[in-house]
Amino acid sequence: MTPKETVVRRKRSLYASSAAAFRWIHIYLSMLGFATLMFFAFTGITLNHPTWFGASEQSVRDLNGEFPAELLASRSSTDGKPAQEERPAVNELQIAEWLRAEHQLKGAVKEFSADEFEIMVVFKGPGYAADIFIDREEGSYSLMESTSGIMAVMNDLHKGRDSGLQWSWVIDISAIVTMLLSASGFALMFYIRRRRVTGIATAVAGTILLVAAWAIWVP
Repeated sequence: MTPKETVVRRKRSLYASSAAAFRWIHIYLSMLGFATLMFFAFTGITLNHPTWFGASEQSVRDLNGEFPAELLASRSSTDGKPAQEERPAVNELQIAEWLRAEHQLKGAVKEFSADEFEIMVVFKGPGYAADIFIDREEGSYSLMESTSGIMAVMNDLHKGRDSGLQWSWVIDISAIVTMLLSASGFALMFYIRRRRVTGIATAVAGTILLVAAWAIWVP
């Protein structure tokens, strides 16, 4: 075999192996991200039309109660004497967990504020919110809990709203998978001679249409 034939053979081998690699990436990324891509595609529609599937419907619960007095007491100062000047300082974790256990509250504590007279605690999660106001003088509290349906939960998950750090990773990974899926599909067009020109032209046309829609319809 001549050196020229060896070079040609190596090029063909590299061409075939790279084509196989892009094909493998495209196929298995499609299967791996199938459910995730379908979820974000579907919730993209429901976000645009929140009334179609009842996503705007909410159930609200209002109630009042007496709060344990020992949990409203101020924390002591470092020398063991009552810190009268620090009355707003309370054990936030104990108060939040008592409320969570007493009323089966969901989500995470998004806001906690305390002053001399009142404590406010806000729980939030996808499609969920609970606002609690505690009167430190009276030892009473009021709670308003708002719960939405599954579609509202899915919409909030799509946006990453009140869904936590771990779910934000899911969104980021899904975005990366989508980009790799699109890039591998685009790269495959270079290995299909009969479809190369029309495929790339279609991708360019799609990009132009997207930019044009943005320029024309978005204020």
